[in-house]
Amino acid sequence: MIQNKIENVFSIVFSEKIIKIVEKYILYLASIGFVVHLSLIFLNNYNLIDLVIIQSNLLSNPISALYTPFSFILVYEAFLLIYYIPRSFTTAVGKQYEIISLIVIRKIFGDIPLIDLNANWIENPNNLQLIYDLVGILVIFFLIYLFRRTKEDLPLKSVSEKLDRFIASKKLVSIVLLPILLGIIFISFFSWYNGVFINESFDVNINYLFFNEFFTLLILVDVFILLLSFQYTERYSQLIRNTGFIISTILLRLSFLATGLANITLIISGIVFGLLILMIYNQIEKE
Repeated sequence: MIQNKIENVFSIVFSEKIIKIVEKYILYLASIGFVVHLSLIFLNNYNLIDLVIIQSNLLSNPISALYTPFSFILVYEAFLLIYYIPRSFTTAVGKQYEIISLIVIRKIFGDIPLIDLNANWIENPNNLQLIYDLVGILVIFFLIYLFRRTKEDLPLKSVSEKLDRFIASKKLVSIVLLPILLGIIFISFFSWYNGVFINESFDVNINYLFFNEFFTLLILVDVFILLLSFQYTERYSQLIRNTGFIISTILLRLSFLATGLANITLIISGIVFGLLILMIYNQIEKE
């Protein structure tokens, strides 16, 4: 059966051994990246090398070196999100929220060198951005906690042949997504490399490099899974929940196009929308 073949391939590609290997090498890369980034900052600050060509705020303050290991951690989180897709729509959306929270934290490390302690905090846009992000990450963290608590209240589903086929379909989606994820990673890296070192011009916000394309892909995947779900369920509440989660992901994606307060507001709005959708869905299912 095709379903059994999909199950076998998924169990091999996303086996516990493979996940542990990916986790180990991501940890190695994150550690090496941190040391290299920190070394470049000290060499640049003591004028031992000239990195003017890069024109980055990430090469002036040692705290900014944390930006690099967080970037590798985010790639690993994207890999885990693909792994979690077959579990449930809710689990995958929760992982999206975790990824966006880590993006905000990473952005804080990149913005710290821009702070001017002698300036008026209300008038300085860089100082205001730090305040927005610090308050925003606290709110986002709390919302993720509420989302997890609400998810635990979901009623358990009975195993059925239809549900097994639906899960197998989502496992196939995860298998197909893995090489696409790797492709996006390499394309994003070479785009950044060519823009900085070859063309000496790179207009894309480095905070959202790779994640612009990744979240766009997630929206398309969510829509595809929603269409697949029509074959296995006709329950209005579940269809509305899944559609609401797609809207939530779209709001997260739109946040990449915004700056300042609008950026963090869109992120919080997306998570709040997903949380409210889940809370309403739970009440309907309980009744």
